Amino acid sequence: MSSHDSVHRLYQQHHSWLNTWLRCRLGNAADAADLAQDTFVRLLQRREHLELNAPRAFLRTIARGLVIDHWRREELQRAYLEALAQLPEAEVPSAETRELLLELLERIACLLDGLRPKVRTAFLLAQCEGLSHKQIAEQMGISLRSVERYVADALYHCYLLRYEP
Repeated sequence: MSSHDSVHRLYQQHHSWLNTWLRCRLGNAADAADLAQDTFVRLLQRREHLELNAPRAFLRTIARGLVIDHWRREELQRAYLEALAQLPEAEVPSAETRELLLELLERIACLLDGLRPKVRTAFLLAQCEGLSHKQIAEQMGISLRSVERYVADALYHCYLLRYEP
């Protein structure tokens, strides 16, 4: 049986259950339907054959990650819209620009999510606050060498994600 056949069988047997599980977590039928579909799309993109002893646990694990990503995106959108509300009307970007900026913020958030907390903090202090490595070391209570390593690790991480095939 091919990988697509096993995903098709999983879909037939468990899609309704997964959709209900997601609806209970999200409280929104449309988002639940989207994330249920995204779960099966992820499975279709896998190259290895699926032989599952606990298919619902497997589907729930994938869906849980998608729910967390969904909530992060919603929180980012909420914070972005709150920041826009603080701008004078003349400085509010067009709807198209707002969408592009939100998309960029989501990509940046994904980049930063892959960093350990101390690495992320050091990187953000350097890039967003413009602090020197010495100032970051003092603020974080760590050595200058650690700050240098953290910032280098963050830059390398971003480089890999940006240029990965």
